[in-house]
Amino acid sequence: MIFTVIALAIALTGAYGATITILYDNVPGKRTLETGWGFSCYIEGYEKTILFDTGAQGDILLSNMAKLHIPLASIQVVVLSHIHGDHVGGIWSILKGRRLVVYVPCSFPEAFKRRIVDAGHQVVQVTTPMRICRGIWTTGERGAGIKEQSLILQSSKGSLLITGCAHPGIVNIVRFTKEHLRREVYMVLGGFHLMGCEEGEIGRIIRELKRLGVRRFAPSHCTGDRALELFRSCGGFITSGCGARIEFQTGRPAGRPAH
Repeated sequence: MIFTVIALAIALTGAYGATITILYDNVPGKRTLETGWGFSCYIEGYEKTILFDTGAQGDILLSNMAKLHIPLASIQVVVLSHIHGDHVGGIWSILKGRRLVVYVPCSFPEAFKRRIVDAGHQVVQVTTPMRICRGIWTTGERGAGIKEQSLILQSSKGSLLITGCAHPGIVNIVRFTKEHLRREVYMVLGGFHLMGCEEGEIGRIIRELKRLGVRRFAPSHCTGDRALELFRSCGGFITSGCGARIEFQTGRPAGRPAH
């Protein structure tokens, strides 16, 4: 897989540049980085620098950050999508840096939340959608089974939606963002949890995402090889994987989504 830099928008008047960098992924990307089952990405260019998920192993995460010249001290906020180890396992290595604000679904185990607080960091428990900083919101914890939150990033092209595993269903998350939070979703990125899905079901999901207005797709992690192939052939595909950088323009962030 070739590592590429994708620009969603360039040099727009009155816009501000931002970048999403995939730090941890089982989908290979940049050859110098180590892959591992899980997901983590680093978001910069907004009021706060955010780490979304932490992968499974802190040593892999820190090593990849060092190779990408991303200092641990630059992280201000951590957002954890859901409790599975391949998304929260690296948190304990990250907590050795500066004092952080950590956003977790309210359903996380009390012992997990207490350990973060005892390490000297702030925990924000998320139930409903809330603003993290100008231009970035959490969807709130979604799903009837595995509770999971996703991130919404304001861009000049529309919202960018980042999912950890999309356990509540990638279509359901996009529909909620569009219909309840009144945000048009331009791009979806992250794990779509389509491993083991039949080809016909994957095709239906792609068609529904397009019907909802999604223009760009950057799936990785738990999306599955066959689903990746189908997304690649559907138009609007962005090559993701460990080390990928997605550059875009934030525009001038609007207020908090209506809900």
